[in-house]
Amino acid sequence: MEIRTKGTVLVSAGVAAVLALSGCSDSGTAGGSGDTGGTSLAGAPSWCGTKKVTFAQLDGFGGNSWRQVTTASGAEEAKKCPSVTQYEYADGQGNTQKAISDINGMVAKGVGAMVVFGDAGPAVLPALRSATKAGVTVVPYRVDVGGKAGTDYTQFVGASFVDDGKSWGTWIKSVLPNGGNVLFLSGPKGNSQGNDERTGMKQVLDDKYNFINQDQPYDVTNWDPALTQQVLTAEIAKNPKIDVIVSDFGPSLVGALPVFQKSGRSIPAIATSDGNSLGCFWQKNQSSNPDFKLMTVATGNDNVRLAVQWAIAKATGGKVPDTSTFTAPKFEDSVTSKPNAVQCDSNLPGDIYLSAQLSKDQQAAVINKK
Repeated sequence: MEIRTKGTVLVSAGVAAVLALSGCSDSGTAGGSGDTGGTSLAGAPSWCGTKKVTFAQLDGFGGNSWRQVTTASGAEEAKKCPSVTQYEYADGQGNTQKAISDINGMVAKGVGAMVVFGDAGPAVLPALRSATKAGVTVVPYRVDVGGKAGTDYTQFVGASFVDDGKSWGTWIKSVLPNGGNVLFLSGPKGNSQGNDERTGMKQVLDDKYNFINQDQPYDVTNWDPALTQQVLTAEIAKNPKIDVIVSDFGPSLVGALPVFQKSGRSIPAIATSDGNSLGCFWQKNQSSNPDFKLMTVATGNDNVRLAVQWAIAKATGGKVPDTSTFTAPKFEDSVTSKPNAVQCDSNLPGDIYLSAQLSKDQQAAVINKK
């Protein structure tokens, strides 16, 4: 049931096993952007119009559990619209040229609408522009690809990472009202997500909160657990006082946090995104680490659902959503238990995301670790 990563494929094996698109067949008609007058199909969501369309979900890199859960979430959302007659998926495998080829290939196959996780950023913009000119409804999401909606693609569906930063900053003020040392970890160098999150935090936190990495927006981890452990180990050695860690991918911290205990220090407060492995780690280690408070926002798998709604609405003539920005809700708070206490399901894999709409059993089946 593992998601296939070679070539352009009809719905991936793992997703098909859990989310087989009932009612979708190869006999559907492909088509471009439909009338956006808002005529929805009876009994379907308002964003599902009456025009038949084939639909594709394209990933710049689909090789980890977060992407697999996100792919399955997009497939589940598309299933809600009977006007989607066929679903296809392609994984760029982290290769920019393959991601571009996948976009062009979907156009050649006659796909009428696509959502694109453009990991390569503006490098994929010419392919998106070409697909749009060919009459395909094109919705890039989450990663800024440059260009202009209505010209280079149909609509960009982003995420409000500034709001994530504000949520973390507000929580940090509540647990450290007198200020403290903040260590911020993010992904690749220059990624806009980390930059936006830092902007949000700085809008909330005043000069009492010292960002340890003052000379850069964040420590670069590439969202990789092994590199995260190296970075955090080095920061612990350099800084005898770290009051709070902020990370935009919580599960990547789990392997590194025991370094504090090995150094004879309590794990500090953490503001991050959720993951089952992190929640279970907190439940096992909180009692022996008195400073280990935890707050998470939803890790954002459901950003894809909003993108799918936009693409299908535009292609089938349904009603477009009221917003084009996904705002991750707060998920856990170990201090207030609002909206939830820290969550853990020890019977399921660590690399599932309990904040996602996709059920935890479906997630476990998709990543083939149940």
